[in-house]
Amino acid sequence: MTTATIPLQPVERPALSRADFASDQTVRWCPGCGDYAILATMQKVLPDLGIPRENIVFISGIGCSSRFPYYMNTYGIHSIHGRAPTLATGLAIANPELSIWVITGDGDGLSIGGNHLLHALRRNVNLNIILFNNRIYGLTKGQYSPTSRLGAKTKSSPMGTIEHPINPIGIALAAEASFVARSLDAHTQHLGEVLQQAAAHKGSSFVEVYQNCVIFNPTEWAGLDDRRTRDDNILYLEDGQPMVFGKNRDRGIRLNGFTPEIVALGDGVSESDLLVHDATSVELGYILSSMEYPTPMGVFRQMEDRPTYTDGLMEQIATARAKRGPGNLDELYRAADLWTVVPPSPDEPIEAHISGRVPHELDDEYTDVITGQGKEADDSTSYGQAGTNLDIDGLKDRLIEEQVSALGMHAPVEVETGASLAKAIRQMTSHQIGCVLVTDETDRLVGIFTERDVLMRVAGLVDDLKATSVNAYMTPNPVAVQADLPIAHALHLMAVHGFRHLPLVDEDNRPVGVISFRDVVHYLHSES
Repeated sequence: MTTATIPLQPVERPALSRADFASDQTVRWCPGCGDYAILATMQKVLPDLGIPRENIVFISGIGCSSRFPYYMNTYGIHSIHGRAPTLATGLAIANPELSIWVITGDGDGLSIGGNHLLHALRRNVNLNIILFNNRIYGLTKGQYSPTSRLGAKTKSSPMGTIEHPINPIGIALAAEASFVARSLDAHTQHLGEVLQQAAAHKGSSFVEVYQNCVIFNPTEWAGLDDRRTRDDNILYLEDGQPMVFGKNRDRGIRLNGFTPEIVALGDGVSESDLLVHDATSVELGYILSSMEYPTPMGVFRQMEDRPTYTDGLMEQIATARAKRGPGNLDELYRAADLWTVVPPSPDEPIEAHISGRVPHELDDEYTDVITGQGKEADDSTSYGQAGTNLDIDGLKDRLIEEQVSALGMHAPVEVETGASLAKAIRQMTSHQIGCVLVTDETDRLVGIFTERDVLMRVAGLVDDLKATSVNAYMTPNPVAVQADLPIAHALHLMAVHGFRHLPLVDEDNRPVGVISFRDVVHYLHSES
């Protein structure tokens, strides 16, 4: 009896769309953040690559951009700060068939991760590194980053940075990356084209993407992010083409020695006089990387003849196996000195302690409301013992989506600058409030005086309350916000600075209200 052999037919995969690469996770970035545009562009580009989703991996570090893997319907790893290139390198070696994308930011990739970025690029590992550059630490609320402009005033440099910024393109070129490019979030067509070129490149590709941080650095790339003006400020790099720019393509770049200079076309100057882009020129890449106006966008360097680290390693492994056989990991493991780690005995159990300390040193009422132990709590409350039925996601959504005005802010109680401590304390007592706001002659906020100031700095220490000005004991120039700010942001400010009260002001810094941590807690409790 013979058995017929049925030849295997190749499985035809259905065409993928942008929707196929969108995960089921709710995208959580600040409204207006350029991360949305980069994400949408990436999801649009990937179907055109013809790579199965199971062969695509996104790896990120720490930062706003690092939430990227959650929103891609592919494999993904959210790694630790700055180490995404190391994980990506290991994965590229373990499975050379994968399309690996490293998503990082100017802080994650160039500060703690700078060392790993350099070595991934110089090795020419087969992976794509996309660096989001907003020149600020956005996730940790506005500190200056390695790329912040010299003199930039930030949360951590109120007098201006004194550090010369890193040039990401220059760093990538110095590491001899085989593909170096730049684009920006607001120009999605250009960004898509650059990402496609990066994906097609064999070896390490590095793409810097300009973007603003809408909260802490919203105008960093002004002039580049507006389609009405960007063509007058951007030099689009095209290999083999003269460097012409401007909305009317009436200006160009030529070299004066080693210095690029801007010239107007016409009056004896033609495109033949201009510098022609050569993506294989190492020297030209460095010259272009130093240009600020017009800002070069596109591929600075593309070397197709560079051997990749992955190919070289696979070749060495194949050679070693041909000479010595497949090898034996157990024998290799036992060929050297060994140390035995003895587990703890049953008589020495490992104990863990969980702290129950509540921030702000809250009083019993605060604590009772949060934990559900107070008189308002019962078996049906969502704030029951240990928060068993607490809708955490719902709370987060309300905190992010609702504005401070939803808290029902209290009318501000004010005293004029120079008022006595006696008057300030009398106002707090008569209104049964925890703070008064100090204003100048134009009714603008200049300070805040709180019950904590009374207890810690005044009581028992100041003899004559009537003769002592509140100016000497208030907190000058207090942190204040406007009522349209998300509750989450206001709560963050109170948590970071240890505030119980937060003044609300209008656009002219005139007080319009006051909120407290107690107000937030009661609001969440009432909405549950």
